[in-house]
Amino acid sequence: MGTHAHDIPDTSATRSDNPPGRGLLLVISGPSGVGKTTIAHAVERSIPAARFSVSYTTRPRTNADREGVDYHFVSIERFKEMQQAGDLLESAQVFGNWYGTGKAWVLEEMAAGAVVILEIDVEGGKQIRKHIPEMYGVFIMPPTEEELLRRLRARDREDESTIQKRFAEAKREMAEAISCNSYDAFIVNRELNIAIRDVVGLVQGRLNLAAVSEKNT
Repeated sequence: MGTHAHDIPDTSATRSDNPPGRGLLLVISGPSGVGKTTIAHAVERSIPAARFSVSYTTRPRTNADREGVDYHFVSIERFKEMQQAGDLLESAQVFGNWYGTGKAWVLEEMAAGAVVILEIDVEGGKQIRKHIPEMYGVFIMPPTEEELLRRLRARDREDESTIQKRFAEAKREMAEAISCNSYDAFIVNRELNIAIRDVVGLVQGRLNLAAVSEKNT
């Protein structure tokens, strides 16, 4: 089952209901290789009102990358301009490249009642919590650290040195996610289909709570 891990905090209680008339901001985070991208897109397909936020990045575009679908690719100069203008809800540097979430699109979609999905790292999640306290944060965990390392190697994308750097960063990120109090739920991805079902169930439950709250106001 995709249940809570034994060494992570109890997240059974929700922080707060969504303000009436607003959508839901769903933040999905997790270490490299844990399956968070697959889970996030599965949630998008499962919930009609869901919209996936496309991040801005300064990393070089590959042949497989689709502009406006995988990322918005910008120069470092343009990214810094967006930071200084307050156009980003969050930004973080990861392995030498900058990533960030555009503010205007997210707020417009939420105002229209959408479930906006952000797939970002823990630092980004912490920043989002400060800007939008009612966000709903889900952190995806591997069954064990050993299994995460196996999955990183199985991707066969990088040399062993890079894999070890990602593994070290993954362990740091998992510890930070547990201690930072920015995530409402932790899901262990032992089996992908079950983890997807569990995350979709959490989001549907949150939406149902918000609907009841709005009806009673």
